[in-house]
Amino acid sequence: MDTRKLAISIFSVAVIVTGCSGSSATTPPATATTALATATGTAAASSGAPSASAGVPNVTISSFDAAMTVMPQFKALHDAGAGMVGVILPDATTSGRYISYDAPYLKQAFLAAGYTEGTDFKIDNAQGVDATQLSLAQADITAGAKVLLVDPLDATVGKQIQTIAETAGVAFISYDRATFQGTKTYYVSFDNVQVGKLIGDGFKQCVTDWNIASPKVFELDGGQDTDPNAIDFAKGYNNSIWGQAVAQVAAGATNTAGMTLIGEQLAPGWDNGKGGTIFTQQFTAHPTINATVEANDGLANAVITVLKSKAVPPKTIPTTGQDATLQGMENVLQGYQCGSVYKPIYLEAQAAVALATILRAGQTPPAGLLNGQTTDPTNASVSEPAVLLVPVWVNAANMQATVIKDKFIVVADLCAAVGAAVCTTAGIS
Repeated sequence: MDTRKLAISIFSVAVIVTGCSGSSATTPPATATTALATATGTAAASSGAPSASAGVPNVTISSFDAAMTVMPQFKALHDAGAGMVGVILPDATTSGRYISYDAPYLKQAFLAAGYTEGTDFKIDNAQGVDATQLSLAQADITAGAKVLLVDPLDATVGKQIQTIAETAGVAFISYDRATFQGTKTYYVSFDNVQVGKLIGDGFKQCVTDWNIASPKVFELDGGQDTDPNAIDFAKGYNNSIWGQAVAQVAAGATNTAGMTLIGEQLAPGWDNGKGGTIFTQQFTAHPTINATVEANDGLANAVITVLKSKAVPPKTIPTTGQDATLQGMENVLQGYQCGSVYKPIYLEAQAAVALATILRAGQTPPAGLLNGQTTDPTNASVSEPAVLLVPVWVNAANMQATVIKDKFIVVADLCAAVGAAVCTTAGIS
C-alpha cells in the first residue's frame, strides 16, 4: 500500500481504528437519546482548540443522538456546497445492517441536513459484487459527485474506488471499513482496537462468571484476509487476554489467569459456514477446549451451533461477538454467549453525513469531529484522518439500557425467540 501524506490541517488524537459487521433487521428508532451518544469527544475540542471554519457547525462525536437533533445545523453548509454525495453500501447478505439500518439512517441524516434525495445524494448497494461497487462509483463521479461515501466490499475494490475518486478530485470517505490510500481519504467508524478490547475484557469476565476452570481457549478471528478492521479487532482482544497486541497469537500462550491458548484461526472473508467448519475440526482435535473468542455474532453463532449439536449445556463454554444482532442477543439471554459489542449505527450515519457535508462545501472538519487517525494494521507508517465513535459491551445486565432502549432490537422479536420468562428475568420489556 502507498505511504500517505495527510493534506489537511487538523488537531487529532492518535488512536487506532474500528468498524465492521452485522446487525438484526428491525426498524430504526426515530426518537430517544442514548447514553452512548454522550461518549467523550477529543480533548482538543474542549481545551481551547481553534473553532471550526466559518459556517461549519463545531460538532464533536458527542453531538449526535438518536433523534438526529444536530443535523439541521448543517442546512446552511449544505446550501453553500455543490454537487452530489454518492453512497455505496457493500451488500445485503453478509449483514442485515446495511438494508435495515445504514441505508435508512443515512437517508434520515441527509434529509435532516437539507439534502434532496436523487439530486444531492443517492444511496446504492453493490449486492456483494466488486465490479458493481466500482461501476457505481464511476457512475456517481460521472454524475457530478463531489464526495463518495463507500463501505468497501474488500480492500482491493476500496483501493480501486479511492484511486478513481482522487483522480477526479472527489473526496473519499471510507465508511465502516478503512481504505489506506490517497490524500483525500477519510474514515468514519468505531474504534476497532477498542471493539476488540471490549471483546477480550468481556470474555475474561465471562470466564470468571461462568466458573470456567483452567480455560483452554480457541479463538475464531474475522476475515483478516479481506478486512483490515478484523486485524485490529484481534489486536484488541489478544492484547486484553494475552498481553500481545498482534493479529495472531501462537498456540501455547498462557496468561496470569491460568488460561492456555489452544489455537487461533481466521474465518476467510468473515464466512460463518467456514468458521463453523474450522471450529468443528478444532473441537474434534482438541476436546479440552472450554472457552472461545469470536470476532462477531455470526461466528459466535456458528460455534454455538456446533456446541448445541454436541449437547453442550448453557454457561459451559463461553463465546463472544460484536454487532449486537438479534441472534446474538438471543444467545446472550439463553446463556450461550457472554455478550456482544454494540455500535449504534445512527451515530455512524450522522457522523458520515456531517463529514460529507463539510467536505462537499470545501471546508475543514472541526477537530471534535475528525477526532483521530486510523492506522494501517499491516503498515504502521500509513494513516489517515478519522472519525472514531465509541462502542459498548452489551450483556444481559445492560441489554435493556442499550439495544432495547435504542430500539435496535425489537422486544417482541427477542422475547418470542427466548421466551417471556427469560426476558422478564433479564428485565427486558
